[in-house]
Amino acid sequence: MKILLLGKDGQVGWELQRALAPLGEVIALDRQGENGLCGDLADLDGLRTTIRRLQPDVIVNAAAYTAVDKAEDEPELACLINALAPQVMAEEMHALNGWLVHYSTDYVFDGSGTLPWSEMDRTAPLNQYGQSKFQGEEAIQQSGCQHLIFRTSWVYAARGNNFAKTMLRLAAEREQLNVIDDQVGAPTGADLLADVTAHTLRLAVAKPQLSGLYHLAAAGETSWCGYARYVIELTRGMGAALAVQNIEPIPTTAYPTPAQRPLNSRLDTRKVSQSFALHLPSWQSGVSRMLKEI
Repeated sequence: MKILLLGKDGQVGWELQRALAPLGEVIALDRQGENGLCGDLADLDGLRTTIRRLQPDVIVNAAAYTAVDKAEDEPELACLINALAPQVMAEEMHALNGWLVHYSTDYVFDGSGTLPWSEMDRTAPLNQYGQSKFQGEEAIQQSGCQHLIFRTSWVYAARGNNFAKTMLRLAAEREQLNVIDDQVGAPTGADLLADVTAHTLRLAVAKPQLSGLYHLAAAGETSWCGYARYVIELTRGMGAALAVQNIEPIPTTAYPTPAQRPLNSRLDTRKVSQSFALHLPSWQSGVSRMLKEI
């Protein structure tokens, strides 16, 4: 199996280089590309030419425009990278009778209610980023190509910056932290996403009827405030000296941002668990492992 991996140096892409390796030849590209190959999703012609040159069996697209607030001022660029580029990939993989693996987001929903979102629920993005990701999903589904689209949420990795590292840095400097408590979701590790991708792809290639859209996140739920408290308590238990004495919950309205965030980011993962015989671990187990690693 020949796999073209795009976005190799991102949080998920970095883990995918490891997870996909046993499945076959992995050609991993970042935005700069290499050997005349284009990995820049803003260059649609270059992307199409690269796919036609390589003729992969699978494209795994871990690249995206993820600057949620900046997308409010750059909707065309967000659409180019998150919608038009996946459309090119889907069209080319349809012609090759191959597979496209793509990652989307809970931001395609409006964040209302308290129930976990299912794959059948109505989408209604609150911001330009969510709209661009939804357009990407639609383009892939309408192309007719075999695909796995994974909607996920609150992605983190030990490598690079993440919410937990930010909280620990602030906790070392301040006695009080104010953290949003009315947005609820499940912190999901990039390593989990990568491992599940490799597992599901192997099965889906053998059973094309598994092609489709799936929700994929760690089990359980928490708020950003609960996430911060867990990280700080666990790190203290490892012997770290932190200055913080109080973690104060605040509403989203107390921390305004250019892009509106959904309050309910819960995702119902029963479909992916049942379709691929998966056990998704708790968000706490992944965060604990990440903290020990950093």
